[in-house]
Amino acid sequence: MPIRLLFNPFLLSLLFLSLVPSFIFAQSGSLLTRPNIVLLISEDNSKHYLKHFDPNGAPTPHIEKLASQGITFTRAFSNFPVCSAARSVLATGCYGSRIGTQFHRKYKPVPLPDGLAPIAALMRKAGYYTSNKTKTDYNFTFKGPSWHSKKDWHGRKPGQPFFHKQSFGVSHESALHRANTGGTDQKTFVAPCHPNTPLFRQANLAYKRIVQRMDTQIGTVVSRLKKEGLLEQTFIFYFGDHGGVLPGSKGYAYETGLHIPLVVRIPEKYQHLVPLKPNTRSNAFISFIDFAPTILNLAGIPIPNQMDGKPFLGKGVTQKNLSTRDETFGFADRFDEKYDFVRTIRKANFKYIRSYQPFNFDGLWNNYRYRMKAYKEWWTLFKAGKLNKQAALFFQPRPAEALYDISKDPYEVNNLAADPAHVKTLADLRNRLTQKMKSLPDLSFYPESHLAKHAFSNPTQFGHTHKSEIAKLIDIANLSLLPFPKAKPHIQSALTSSNPWHRYWALIACSSFSKQASQFINRAKTLAAKDPEPLVRVRAAEFLALIGAADSRPVLMDVLATANHPLEALLTLNTVVLLRDGKPGYKFNITQADIRTRDALISRRLEYLIGKPAKRRPKRNKRKNQQR
Repeated sequence: MPIRLLFNPFLLSLLFLSLVPSFIFAQSGSLLTRPNIVLLISEDNSKHYLKHFDPNGAPTPHIEKLASQGITFTRAFSNFPVCSAARSVLATGCYGSRIGTQFHRKYKPVPLPDGLAPIAALMRKAGYYTSNKTKTDYNFTFKGPSWHSKKDWHGRKPGQPFFHKQSFGVSHESALHRANTGGTDQKTFVAPCHPNTPLFRQANLAYKRIVQRMDTQIGTVVSRLKKEGLLEQTFIFYFGDHGGVLPGSKGYAYETGLHIPLVVRIPEKYQHLVPLKPNTRSNAFISFIDFAPTILNLAGIPIPNQMDGKPFLGKGVTQKNLSTRDETFGFADRFDEKYDFVRTIRKANFKYIRSYQPFNFDGLWNNYRYRMKAYKEWWTLFKAGKLNKQAALFFQPRPAEALYDISKDPYEVNNLAADPAHVKTLADLRNRLTQKMKSLPDLSFYPESHLAKHAFSNPTQFGHTHKSEIAKLIDIANLSLLPFPKAKPHIQSALTSSNPWHRYWALIACSSFSKQASQFINRAKTLAAKDPEPLVRVRAAEFLALIGAADSRPVLMDVLATANHPLEALLTLNTVVLLRDGKPGYKFNITQADIRTRDALISRRLEYLIGKPAKRRPKRNKRKNQQR
């Protein structure tokens, strides 16, 4: 053929047109061959209630069948032990205390890190049909399109892959508010951290029956996928949204609050994306921060660099990768009206818990939580002195740091932190956790009210700008881990700092040392009376009250009367409840008129303190599809 024919425009156009169908098919084929991904999420149940994960759990045949066709992850964790904070991590792949989504219920939703969209929006942008039945309880805002449907995948175009998320509320904590617990016997398992009473045995049995109903509902969705011929094109993730539901689990960074069940069914045609064979158990540590990257990886969608997690399935993930994953981090902050500040790291079998305000006791009153009869009985038995040592821990001040061997002590009642045999393990985990908090950086080292005023318009940028200051606050907070003679000069320096949050954390360190820090009483009295920052006054009054050095009620009442932000009043009321229900056992005569600023969470505190429902102001906005 003459060379000039190769450049004939007519022949070249014919050649191009002949290739167009193949090009279009290749492009559309890449979308058509992407797997469907379905998330089936049971609310408020840790792995401890399913026999597939724990010998004391209930049989769940439908979930077990999924496991026989996929992988059981025996060490999967929520990063937060409560709903909206945990769900925000799932949706973003980001640690909540880095991006400002750590508080439940949110005071206000925060924007995501610059350039980051939630998982549903990323899947939709990549061509997936997205459906969510029906929970949208997040602590962030996102203005772009995310979900196509609030029901299911039926609205998609022919051949379009879908991403479906469905929550099952049957297992929610509220089920035990109204459950008919029925009979029981002495053989019913009760965790060693609980009182072994008929009521607790009944609650355990009732919840196992609820878990079985949840399993049936899971089976219904799977049967539907099979009937519609979609099962072998679909990855199915079954997991709990965090721990629960018996007292002391949901809302607490213990294993019962964080360790979730996780099963992933693998369709045969996509086995090449998974490094393990079906019907396999994996001990790899998986956290909620890893779910969004994993879903994107399975779908062949680039993972944004703003995400903190790493994929545990999909292209590039090997069995060797999984075998090296042996670490997870846990966080607990405000849950409704109750404040706490706890961080954890678990590495292999050892779990380290850092209580940054150890004088707070776990059982500090929360209205919603104490609707459960078992909670009320637990509290009543403690006040009557009828609990054994392990069950009484829930209502006592905590150590600043605790260490547990989860393989031997799954309910975390035997603290090894003072055991000489574990000095190296304690020091290693303490250092790892400290470095993690500094690297994020962890925004919770500022009070929530300060974040609301100065950070919530762009929490991630605020954290970046204040990273060195946060690291300094962490160092001051950690003074409580030193012997007091070594900590003393640093506490003294922080108490006279011009930075209010240095003073704030130095006073918390004083409270942690209790009467060892008595030499700072005069300084604390000055700060309680005159400090320009209201929450520094609260922490000073708290320290003085805890060691019996002064009657702090006038200071606390003055802050409540003058605080100009509801979150300042809410944190102050947390101290009021602590000092009323714990030591020194103050009596407070608080009325609605004593608090300058109010919102729904303050009303809950007032309801408890005054013994009757408080008059509530109108809500700031109407929230749909939200539960605790």
